[in-house]
Amino acid sequence: MALTAASSFPAAARTAAAPLTIARVDAIPVALPLKKPVVMAGERIERSQSLLVRIEAANGLVGWGEASAAPLMTGDMLPGMVAAVADHLAPLVRGQDALNRAGLAARCAGALLHNTGAKCALDMALNDLVGRHFGVSLCDLFGGALRDDAEPMYLLGNPRVEDDIAEAAGKLKEGWTFFKLKIGIKAPAEEAAAAIAVRRHLGDTVALCADANMGMQYADARRFAECAREANLLFMEQPLAAEDFEGMAALARESPIPQCADESIASIANIIALHRLGAIHGANIKTIKLGGIGVTVHAMSVCAALGLNINLACKVAESSLGAAAIVQLACLAPNLNWGLSITNHYLAEDLAVTPLRVERGRVARPRGPGLGVEVNEEQVRRFRAG
Repeated sequence: MALTAASSFPAAARTAAAPLTIARVDAIPVALPLKKPVVMAGERIERSQSLLVRIEAANGLVGWGEASAAPLMTGDMLPGMVAAVADHLAPLVRGQDALNRAGLAARCAGALLHNTGAKCALDMALNDLVGRHFGVSLCDLFGGALRDDAEPMYLLGNPRVEDDIAEAAGKLKEGWTFFKLKIGIKAPAEEAAAAIAVRRHLGDTVALCADANMGMQYADARRFAECAREANLLFMEQPLAAEDFEGMAALARESPIPQCADESIASIANIIALHRLGAIHGANIKTIKLGGIGVTVHAMSVCAALGLNINLACKVAESSLGAAAIVQLACLAPNLNWGLSITNHYLAEDLAVTPLRVERGRVARPRGPGLGVEVNEEQVRRFRAG
């Protein structure tokens, strides 16, 4: 007898025929303090602003989702995200069966132009709720894990290279084996020299990449790539403006460093277009850019089919809720060759009862149902913004 999709769930779940009716949807803005400010091209972040979505079913079961405000990436600002959920998306799902999560995601995707952060938080909460209902993890909801842990990267963004080196040395002792440099802030030759200096202190076995956050012009990006050859960077992320696909394609032909798109990717169509132009060797995939969990899984499959490397990432800085979603997805990803970036460890305070931890340079997939983490609702109330 053929194995059906439903038969992969526990017996108790297979026999449950009643709908999982959504009774309540809450949009909760939060602002969490960082351990220290994060500086990148065009942005300095001292507090993380995120939208939480809490979905409660009629039977009392609760699912949570999170999406970071990202005005320079998605255009989403926290008040607008709250309004998008409360005024537009919540009425579409309230009273509906959460088990129809794909249909609800499609309905929400077509209800608003853009607003991918708000859509992401709601979709994540739906999937968390359904996973808890079935007693399976997010990873198992979407086909099962290819791996049980993944290698996260640590962000270095100090004003002085000496401070980057000192911080990296400390993190090496803790077991971190993957680092990202922030570039696009100083002169390209200076940043290339800094990258080489960091490489020399890290050694040849540690992965190192660089992210410009659209902070470079073409000539500067090309100069950095040429001057930073000795740094042996795994990839250079989004040196040019998001819409400059042609410039990125030209740079990819000239650069000795593989190119990764981030801000340029707002849809799966963008991934396909960039690949067709030969502009990228890999993609930074964020749930907040694509609008949810299901579409992110689709994007990962498209990247695999196109032969593109994948880097999965949270925005700086999401709590262990957003981090758990990224880790679950990382354990699903068919070609996670460029690691992942979770960001809860940059926070001075988290929202999970037991925050995700990086141990010996790896982060393990949470094994609980749904996202796999439990929310500390007292912390949510404490850091509610407005």
